[in-house]
Amino acid sequence: MAANWKMNKTIAETREFLRDFIPSVKDVVDVDMVIAPPFTALAAAGEAMRGTPVQLAAQDIFWEEKGAYTGEIAPAMLLDAGCRHVIVGHSERRQYFHEDDSVVNRKARAAQKAGLGVIFCVGESLDERDSGKTFDIVRRELEKGLEGIDAGNLVVAYEPIWAIGTGKTASPEQAQEVHAYVRDILRKRYGTAAEEIRILYGGSVTPENVNSLMACQDVNGGLVGGASLKPDSFAKIVCYKKEK
Repeated sequence: MAANWKMNKTIAETREFLRDFIPSVKDVVDVDMVIAPPFTALAAAGEAMRGTPVQLAAQDIFWEEKGAYTGEIAPAMLLDAGCRHVIVGHSERRQYFHEDDSVVNRKARAAQKAGLGVIFCVGESLDERDSGKTFDIVRRELEKGLEGIDAGNLVVAYEPIWAIGTGKTASPEQAQEVHAYVRDILRKRYGTAAEEIRILYGGSVTPENVNSLMACQDVNGGLVGGASLKPDSFAKIVCYKKEK
């Protein structure tokens, strides 16, 4: 279960969240927990997470190791802050910052080269879904974005753009259909190693719908936005119970 805080929380708010959240999940052993705070709070979060089962992630990365790239963050800087993972290709990066498949691929390559785990995001807009282009979009983003990317330390997150922050959620059937398609594409690229790649669902995941989503065969976790901003809410998601 990965939390993407986006542009939320100061350093003080991050410390307060982790002070409440970490004790509530200290006995969780069967779920990997990842939190991606904003860049300014990475170091403070990494320090608070040290020695706990909660892992630190960044929300973005740049592909160069150093240099004249004002405002960017290099892979080594993320490692220095304690990060073990980085989110790449989130729809908001693609939409607002015009990151295309080539840019996303360069970021993913740089992350893996540095030893960071990649949480690789794909997903379609509402217009694309209504036009029957869901599979076309997901296939293109995977095929172009994963060129040269190893299966090891790779996580894929399916995030239907129409469900991010809207309160709309893909039904378990819709999620499973796309996740199964993603798994099939991964099998063609990575062979049997694809079975070990976790595919997360992202898009208005809440404590109320997490159980039914996680009951799907190919849904292996969640990339959680708004519901991860409160410690009790994210703890309930981490401690989900699969529906039978």
